[in-house]
Amino acid sequence: MSRVRRSLPVLGCVLLGCALLVLFAPGGALRHDEPPPGPVEWSPYDLAGSIEDAQERLRHQPDDAATWASLGLFYLEQARRTTDITYYGKARQALERSLRLPQADGQPHIDAVIGMGALANARHDFADALRWGERARQAAPYRWPLYGVLTDAYLELGEYPQAESVLRRMLNGRPDFASFTRAARLEQLRGRSGPARELLHRAREIAGEPADYAFCLWQLGEISWNAGDPRGALDSYTQALNADPTHTPSLAGKARAEAALGHTDQALRDYAMAVGRSPSFVVEYGELLEHLGDRPGAKRQYAVFTAQHELLAQNGITDDLALGRFESDHGDPHAAVRHLRAEWKRRQSVEVADALGWALHRAGHDTEAAAFAERAAELGGHNALFTYHRGEIEHALGHTTTARTHLAKALSINPHFSLAGAARARALLAATA
Repeated sequence: MSRVRRSLPVLGCVLLGCALLVLFAPGGALRHDEPPPGPVEWSPYDLAGSIEDAQERLRHQPDDAATWASLGLFYLEQARRTTDITYYGKARQALERSLRLPQADGQPHIDAVIGMGALANARHDFADALRWGERARQAAPYRWPLYGVLTDAYLELGEYPQAESVLRRMLNGRPDFASFTRAARLEQLRGRSGPARELLHRAREIAGEPADYAFCLWQLGEISWNAGDPRGALDSYTQALNADPTHTPSLAGKARAEAALGHTDQALRDYAMAVGRSPSFVVEYGELLEHLGDRPGAKRQYAVFTAQHELLAQNGITDDLALGRFESDHGDPHAAVRHLRAEWKRRQSVEVADALGWALHRAGHDTEAAAFAERAAELGGHNALFTYHRGEIEHALGHTTTARTHLAKALSINPHFSLAGAARARALLAATA
């Protein structure tokens, strides 16, 4: 029933666009009042080579603030591509080194400031990301990537009007891949799939590399999936993989669609391949195994999830949203409530509202759960999973008619939204007919 996968990839940034960091590197088109481009160019298909080039330059020019900033951004991109969180520490060291080397005007290199904001977003410290983003805006208001940092942070904090405001500034200043994909994300949060599709098609037309092209197709696949169209989703995921065979979210999406269409063997193979590349999808894979009766296999995948989050904690990262969702469905609901109350204090987004409501229901606190389910709907929770959760909560409260309305709506939005959840919704509708 969970959707832990939504919060794990790249720990908070992947859903907002594969180009989140690409435009941060020196060398982009700048306004006349911006600092000049740095010396290291972005090399998307030779990231390791870009890192080596930056390191070599720094061996000869250790006080080059621009190159330290570039190196930090390269490390962040490496973390995104590999999900290896050790790169966060390397990125921080490089960016902080750049900050300690002020420019001729006495100010820190702007790319280092923006990079620190991107790093804060990646580590789920969204309040800190806002601080870095505002610092960058004060220093260079026409450095458009800073508005990406601010948009991402505001979206994750659930402050959607503020996110729209800074995103509009970004779109007006630079209507490009990064701004279009963020705008599509905001439209999806509001349940407006038509405008989201249009924005993604526009972004795909200007994608600068196969990875960007694949990202757009993956997001289009997600829209089709959420609309209850697994065949359309499968087509988009497959096209994404044709463009970039390494795009793991599309591989996991392909497996999900295959499972919905009854192509179980292929789904299992694709899920196994996806989790072999990234642990972000182990819960989703485990849920399919559990649905098929392979409880030992499911437990192994859940153990990987637990181990991954222990590693994250050792590196100072706690993803209370992912942990809360997991505990709600596969662990201790009371622990889930603790995690999600902590997350709600930090950010009041639609995802957290839904997750906390569901955890409260699983822990037996249905009256409070209903309030959070309603809050999620007010924030824009227009998807089948959230609607199903609300139906379950209303059923637990004895509100049969309202429960049936929400359960039927969930299945009408996407009859494949969850292997276990969809079956449960159908059973409840049959039992209360």
